[in-house]
Amino acid sequence: MNPFRWSFRTQFLLGFLVCAALLAYAIFLQLQQGLEPCPLCIFQRIAFAALGVLFLLGALHGPRRGGARRLYGVLAFVAAAVGAGIAARHVWVQVMPQDEMASCGPPLSFLSETLGPFEVLRTVLTGTGNCGNIDWRFLGLSMPMWSLVWFVLFALWALYAGFRQRGPRKLF
Repeated sequence: MNPFRWSFRTQFLLGFLVCAALLAYAIFLQLQQGLEPCPLCIFQRIAFAALGVLFLLGALHGPRRGGARRLYGVLAFVAAAVGAGIAARHVWVQVMPQDEMASCGPPLSFLSETLGPFEVLRTVLTGTGNCGNIDWRFLGLSMPMWSLVWFVLFALWALYAGFRQRGPRKLF
């Protein structure tokens, strides 16, 4: 049961299932534990959803040729890299001293009603609401830190699955 030896389709299906589980857990924390997501959290969720969709499309398509597999791997890598960038920004906001940067802006609903899409993106990523608060920890890491870890793992997983040489198995 070595996941590194699984087929491309199974590896991408695993990526989709883990993305779905992470999103489900985030929604559980929001609805059951009352942890409201900040704008950077929402963008991380969007990145996980986009990555999950790419993993699912790759799993459903299950291309037999290397070119299409590499394309899925690169697309999933790009989605994971964007998510990692957002998560890294969120970690940076959290580790800044409270007097220098305690928030990341007004709620996303307010921003989307008052600004255009590019201004919303710029405002959210400049870091000014409640993104500096750390409401949840596991093994000493905050949720954005765990998101960063997962995005890096997904990026490596996508490249491995997309670029792995597949052929007849050798006994020795």
